[in-house]
Amino acid sequence: MTKPWSDSEIDLIVADYFAMLRMELAGEAVNKAARNRGLQQLVPRSRGSIEFKHQNISAVMLGLGQPWIEGYKPAANFQNALVDGVLRWLDEHPDWLRPKADASSARLRETAPLWMGPPPAQRNEPPLVDPEFMAAIGRKYDVAERDARNRALGKAGEELILAHERTTLRQLGRDDLAERVRWTSVQDGDGFGYDIASFEPDGRDRLLEVKTTNGWERTPFHITRNEMAVAERRREEWHLVRIWNFPRIPNAFVLRPPLSAHVELVPTSFLASLR
Repeated sequence: MTKPWSDSEIDLIVADYFAMLRMELAGEAVNKAARNRGLQQLVPRSRGSIEFKHQNISAVMLGLGQPWIEGYKPAANFQNALVDGVLRWLDEHPDWLRPKADASSARLRETAPLWMGPPPAQRNEPPLVDPEFMAAIGRKYDVAERDARNRALGKAGEELILAHERTTLRQLGRDDLAERVRWTSVQDGDGFGYDIASFEPDGRDRLLEVKTTNGWERTPFHITRNEMAVAERRREEWHLVRIWNFPRIPNAFVLRPPLSAHVELVPTSFLASLR
């Protein structure tokens, strides 16, 4: 029976994984074989064992709503200590994927419209790993709350959709409407139940609530009671835009009310008042 990996071994391979992932996201070439040989000098494990552990880390990253190394296909059946090791690294490097301020406004204004695909389903996007297993990790470690606290990520996602809406309207000859698209959450403040007030080409209101994640399309997300209420009250106009894979090539899909037809809604907090 293979001896379980120790915390120190896990910390070494997790650090190596993130070093490779950073290089991959930056478009740099990664010599995985050379890095594996170097890691063998620090961790008394075989090449195959190290490679499989990298695949395990990819699965953990998937469950935690993080990008993963494309060369290491996610493989489940890992020890809980591996999740703890990845979380240790993420907690020590909270800004490792923070969007750069200089990569936003000017560049996004010139961006082509974002491709909006269908919501993921078993028939159109088979999951790499059992989605229930990944969702369990997401719930246990509250991935949705981590994304919700990442204000830089949320703002960058909203800015991308703002540019998308304006560009789309201009391409349809509606410059007048493009000029009136409003970044509500920034210009008017939170509490409206949507982030962007846009328009359909015929001038009808188009209200967009944007949810962004760095990881895969099935990463869970938070939605507020107010957002749910506005979605119900303004069903014809309200859209939930889900952006995923943000650090690489952002992808998106749209969910329309009623949301209960698309997602499982789980209450996570309650307002308590004394009797």
